[in-house]
Amino acid sequence: MEKSWIRRPVIGSGIAFLTIVLFVSSPIWIPVLALVDAVRGRWRFPLARFAGFGFFWCLLEMVGIWWALLLWCAGQGRNVRLHYKLQTWWTRSLIQALGFTVGLSITVEGAENLGDGPYVALCRHASLADSIMSAWVVATHAHLQPRYVLKKELKLDPCLDILGHRLPNYFIDRSSPDVSAELMGIEQMANGLGVKDCAVIFPEGSRASGKKRVRALERLRERSPERAARLEGLQYLITPKPAGASALLNAVPEANVLTMWHSGFDGLDTFKGVLKHLGSQKARVHVKVQRHERSTVSSGEQFVAWLDAQWVQMDLAVARQLSITA
Repeated sequence: MEKSWIRRPVIGSGIAFLTIVLFVSSPIWIPVLALVDAVRGRWRFPLARFAGFGFFWCLLEMVGIWWALLLWCAGQGRNVRLHYKLQTWWTRSLIQALGFTVGLSITVEGAENLGDGPYVALCRHASLADSIMSAWVVATHAHLQPRYVLKKELKLDPCLDILGHRLPNYFIDRSSPDVSAELMGIEQMANGLGVKDCAVIFPEGSRASGKKRVRALERLRERSPERAARLEGLQYLITPKPAGASALLNAVPEANVLTMWHSGFDGLDTFKGVLKHLGSQKARVHVKVQRHERSTVSSGEQFVAWLDAQWVQMDLAVARQLSITA
């Protein structure tokens, strides 16, 4: 559904209906799912807890949509400041809902006292929650206004769709044959990046998994054996694609760079993976943000080597953190 006037009412109505159904039927599905978990010997009750988060997600979607509608009705549909406030509330509420329902605990390191931007953030991508989690970190901990390079499929989330288009984000078409147009869109998204702003991109382009890691490395060997040799030891991250990150940095030559990795979301790239994780252990996530002065970040072909080196270092850091929490 490419047309927003069709997509938003259809999906929004569906979520509203689902919210009402889940609320009305909660005295039934909560004990039934808990019983199913108990019969299966899953004493952390992953099905019941995950469904509980699903209900809160639907509820927060509806609240976010209604606030966005009220802002539009009040003539504030282009008020960036108010929409950033709404986005910050929405992401913070989703993180709180994850904590309440599935016991998610997040430790953030390095995001405080970063100083003024502008910044370009290069983030690891491993789970379904990365966009929400990283926006929460950037806004709540770093006190910056994030603008994102997002895949166009995320338009199917109506609240993210509305806020994403009212704020300076760019929804990229990863299947587009016109790569130059997509890169131009990324550069235009970064126009006017100010001292309180942070442009965020996930250079891997997809949630990391073992199969994707192998496929990405195989394709890279065909194009650039030298890069493949540098990155073949990756265990948790997948090979980064430098074009989008380079476009952002070219658009904002004065921006410093943030790298962001996390551990604890590994294996949460699918709903099946989420349920498996919830059934076996507590959801503890560690996020590390590191600041890089722009003068230390190379450009051109040297930027590709710099990016690869950062990905190798982050992969090793994830491995160390997972060994500590194991």
